[in-house]
Amino acid sequence: MFYIFILTAIVPFVSADIYMHNPRGSNNRLDEEGRERNNANRVFDSQNNDRGGYNVGSLYYYEGSVLPIEWTNQHECGGPNTHCELIIQYMCSNSLRDGATTTTIPENSAQCQGLNCNTDLTYGMHEDFNYYSKCKRRQRNEGLFLADQKLKGKTAKYTRQNPGGTRRGYECPEERDYYPYWHPTPWRDLVIMTNNVSRCELYLAESENVKSRYECVLPYAAMISRQDYIIPNNEEDCLAFVYPANSVNGTRGEWKEVPSHGIPAPKCQETEFSRDNHLGNGLNGYPNVYNWTIPKEALGERCAIRIRYNISTGEYEGWDGVPAGTELDLSEKYGLESGGNRGYVLKNNPQVDIFNNDKLTLQMAINTAQYGRVFQDRSFAMAIRSSPELDGQRIYNVNVRGKRGNIVQVYPAVEYDFVPNTLEASVDDYIHIQWTGSNTNPKNNDGQGQAGSDRSNMVLQEERVYSEDSGSYWQGTEKYGHWGRSYPMNLDKANLAGLSLEDKTSLAILSPGQFRGELSELDDAGTYFDLGPKKVTAAGVSHYMCTRNNNFSNRSQKGKLVILQHGVAETQLGARGGELALPQRTAVLTVNVGVLSRLTYIKMEHWPAEVGHQKIKDAEQSLTVGTGYASDFVVISPENDITGDSKVFQIDLKLHNDAGNNVKVYRSYSQHFSSWEHIAAEVTDGRAVFQVRGGGVYVARNSINAGAIAAGVIVALAVVILVVAVVIYFRRKPEKWEAVTRGVRNAKRGTQGKV
Repeated sequence: MFYIFILTAIVPFVSADIYMHNPRGSNNRLDEEGRERNNANRVFDSQNNDRGGYNVGSLYYYEGSVLPIEWTNQHECGGPNTHCELIIQYMCSNSLRDGATTTTIPENSAQCQGLNCNTDLTYGMHEDFNYYSKCKRRQRNEGLFLADQKLKGKTAKYTRQNPGGTRRGYECPEERDYYPYWHPTPWRDLVIMTNNVSRCELYLAESENVKSRYECVLPYAAMISRQDYIIPNNEEDCLAFVYPANSVNGTRGEWKEVPSHGIPAPKCQETEFSRDNHLGNGLNGYPNVYNWTIPKEALGERCAIRIRYNISTGEYEGWDGVPAGTELDLSEKYGLESGGNRGYVLKNNPQVDIFNNDKLTLQMAINTAQYGRVFQDRSFAMAIRSSPELDGQRIYNVNVRGKRGNIVQVYPAVEYDFVPNTLEASVDDYIHIQWTGSNTNPKNNDGQGQAGSDRSNMVLQEERVYSEDSGSYWQGTEKYGHWGRSYPMNLDKANLAGLSLEDKTSLAILSPGQFRGELSELDDAGTYFDLGPKKVTAAGVSHYMCTRNNNFSNRSQKGKLVILQHGVAETQLGARGGELALPQRTAVLTVNVGVLSRLTYIKMEHWPAEVGHQKIKDAEQSLTVGTGYASDFVVISPENDITGDSKVFQIDLKLHNDAGNNVKVYRSYSQHFSSWEHIAAEVTDGRAVFQVRGGGVYVARNSINAGAIAAGVIVALAVVILVVAVVIYFRRKPEKWEAVTRGVRNAKRGTQGKV
């Protein structure tokens, strides 16, 4: 078989690690007290630095909630210097577990309790023994590019990144190294992020979420009789297999279809940008993140998430495919003159004739062992549970990432922070505050409280000392970054999303969980805390902090919660387009494929008409067009042009019930409301649909009907003409006016008499 799904080349001699920070990535750790992990082969092959990862700590999440998956990767993504693929998947299994030892799970069942390694809780396990046993005996894909790597075997446990066939847990090395994989796996695709979205159609069609896989099933007698039988990886060889060999009536292999996972295809989008050799935050100073709205099909008490990082140098196009075992000639790509490839081949340390005179060559520092690299991290076991009855409202997860120590001591992990660091939600949404830590950090790592322990809490910061626009130094300037004083606010005064005093107390001293004890630095509190989903009942901006992890020299654990009175929705959309909708579909934003040229963060807010009207008044502006509001306001950020050219996206705006069909839509480019622009819209079935290029403030206004105006003018004119005619008539015949007035006086006296 020959597949184009090969991994591309990485920059030579560089370890391009990836680490997951929320949920907590293990990097094959368990509960080690040293900075280095004990066993890089415990559950999976990360190929990361031994100091990465967090100690064990499990959390649970609700179906339908928003889980921010955060990571750092070492080399660029989303830029011109690399080809980068980030693939996030999840799996659930009743036997998935973290284990209680850093020893790799045995391959020999006689070494496991009950002669069954799948059920021996001593060892950590994601994929099970049956999965690995098929992998280690299945024929490897010999159509894959190997450069000059020498593989020591013919089965799928031998790959260009694992030529010696080293076992890491029960992971299949070939499946780990290539995507999409061509045989059945327990992993379900969550999202694919790529620097080349033209491949998305291929990825979505080939995803095991929607496409079945095949595998060869050999006769059981053959499998137990000889351990050197190699399971064919294609239909032709599978059906040709017969046991006993060369027998006329022997049992043949079965080419068996394994159904797809039967769930929707994953999302596919551009990779978020990250700079070269950085292993830090992305744009705007925030970590790279994918906000996963957990689907119902992900339910399970024992689940794990993994992120894989496929990285290559930008000048090497590995997706064209080359036959296995051949040298890749790069001379044609770079337009070299005739006369051979002049050393421009992909092999170890090639001699390159850059002058084309055979007199001077330069040796390229290339190590093909570093080409076609994949790095990965996986979470600890986590639970995904059915959502409680919450009236269909959204649940936002708020967690803590990081571990004890300063940046040098924890690197390549991170110091403490809340996840997300800044959360925007709406009144009536729910927030689920939950975190976990460890008691087995290195004892000499910096931090407060009991040595080696992680603890966090959440309290509001005291109010500002200085106003935004006063003070001797800050006079006439706007201050940035001064959230408030690094002292906790009195719980009675604090407004944290409208939570009760009981909830705020729990967040401060981590109760229930520990009854009294030494809580000034939270030493006697447990490593795990869960407030459960709580309804947001009050709007406002809350700046909060952790009282324990606030040593200025090496950490400042603070977060921000922005609660809006009305609906808000946000997402990232790119070249493949997509949809963003406000609650109750007050407004729906639709971007077609090809409209956006890059991954773009888009947010929509909902303002009721009276709120928007007041904001315009507060800005000392006015909206004079139209006769009244036919819709609520919708605010789209960024407020400038989003598409960057003549392309447009669509907004579908809900109208008020009493709005007629004579409605016009207007846009203000900013919340200064200094000018308004009319936007052509199609109005039907209580909605206004229009095309725009950018964000801003949008609202529909009732428009005066031109026909009604014309009819009113005609009627008024007729009345005026009639009045003028009557006046002229009675002036010419005053005796008639006298008769009319006399009749009126007589009628008045008659009426008074009756009364």
